[in-house]
Formats: sequence, structure tokens, C-alpha cells
Amino acid sequence: MQLAVPSFDCLVMEEDLLRRLIQEAKAGEIASFERLIVLHERWVLRVAQRLLLNREAAKDAAQDVFLRVHQKIRSVDEKQDFRAWLYRITANICFDILRRAKNDMPIDLGWDPVACGDDPEKSAAALQAKQLVLAALKNLSPREREVIVLRDLEGYSSAEVARILGSSETTVRSQISTGRAKMKSFILASRGRKA
Repeated sequence: MQLAVPSFDCLVMEEDLLRRLIQEAKAGEIASFERLIVLHERWVLRVAQRLLLNREAAKDAAQDVFLRVHQKIRSVDEKQDFRAWLYRITANICFDILRRAKNDMPIDLGWDPVACGDDPEKSAAALQAKQLVLAALKNLSPREREVIVLRDLEGYSSAEVARILGSSETTVRSQISTGRAKMKSFILASRGRKA
């Protein structure tokens, strides 16, 4: 089975549509702003869940993100990467929530173990593995969690992560390496093994 890769023309068309929606939203067109929200709401929620590790807090964060986007839409440069701008707003709001929670926020992504299939043993093992990874993510610094979420969970390249975070690619690669090593050590320690 071969994966469908969007053509260059399709990507250019999407960029043109996004640029047009931003221009119209900046001019006060509510329908265009709503379309921007619809196009990005699932992505914002997913990123917020991965940064906060809590579904309810992520829902609140996503609402705050789009309120902030509404307030700041006139300042966005439609020639720049909208998703990078949106990510910065999302991350800033999530880290504000984490600072206020002072590490007391429980890990909860609303994951349903039944979704893993009919085998209860496999479902329990999958749930345990997921909870272990989430606990390992929780033990990372905010910046390490950011780079791991963007690189390993969202699938961005190191260069794209650097651009989104306004950092150098070398710094990002170092943070990814450190974050992965910390996660591995945490997971191995949790399973009673040495790194």
C-alpha cells in the first residue's frame, strides 16, 4: 500500500487559502476567522493535550488559545508560518496553566482501553505503557516536553521545530536527545531496570 502524498500544487493551494483566510479574518470577516478555527481546532487540542497531559485542562487551554488568536489576529503576518505563530500561543497558554497548577495536575488524556481491541490483557498492557510514557513526559522540563511533542509526537523535523520555537537546530537536537534520554531512564527505572 502506497501513501498518498499531496502534490506541490495542492500544498500551494492550501497555503493560498490559509493566507486568504488570515487576510479576511484580519479585515474582520467572522466567517473566515471561524474557518481558521475549524481548520486548526483539532491540532491545537492535540498539542495542548500533549503539553498538559490532561484532557480537561487542554480543552480549557484550546478555548483560551482561540480567544487570544481572536484578540491578536491583526498582528499576524500572513507571509509567515501561521501554525508556528499558533503553536507559540498554544504553548504559552499551556505553560501558564502548568505554572498555576504547580505540578499538581493529574495525568488524564481520556484514553479508552477498550479501543485497543477485545483482548483485555493487550488493552491493559497498552494502557500501562501509555501511562508510563505520559509519566515520563511529565518529568521533562517544559522545553524538553515541547521539543519531544513537536518532533516525536507531531512529526516535525528538527529544522521545523527550531523554526517554530525560534531556536537553533543544534539546540533543538540537543534538547531532543536530552529529553529522550530522560524518558528512557524514567521508563527503565519504573520497570526496575538500569539504563
